[in-house]
Amino acid sequence: MSEILTKLTEILEARKSAPTDSSYVAQLHAEGLNKILEKVGEEATETILAAKDNDRPELVKETADLWFHSLVMLSHLDLSAADVLQELERRFGLSGLEEKASRNND
Repeated sequence: MSEILTKLTEILEARKSAPTDSSYVAQLHAEGLNKILEKVGEEATETILAAKDNDRPELVKETADLWFHSLVMLSHLDLSAADVLQELERRFGLSGLEEKASRNND
């Protein structure tokens, strides 16, 4: 896993139990999964709009926000970037059509 993802995963895990007045992530965890999902949805929409407008600098910023809030969501559910990277690694080398077909059989 990349160094930044490792560091971020560690910080997100530590902030789950931090006082809410000291951390935005702690506030999100305290507000619960629905609030976190709301933020993921908001950031996904902003990412899509930036892409649609072909605003490359904004797209990078919004994608970073989307990834960040997705990592908070994973952390809240006791998962991490490593879990997602493991799934991507599992899929590596499969064609998209093969991978999709394998999900239909689950």
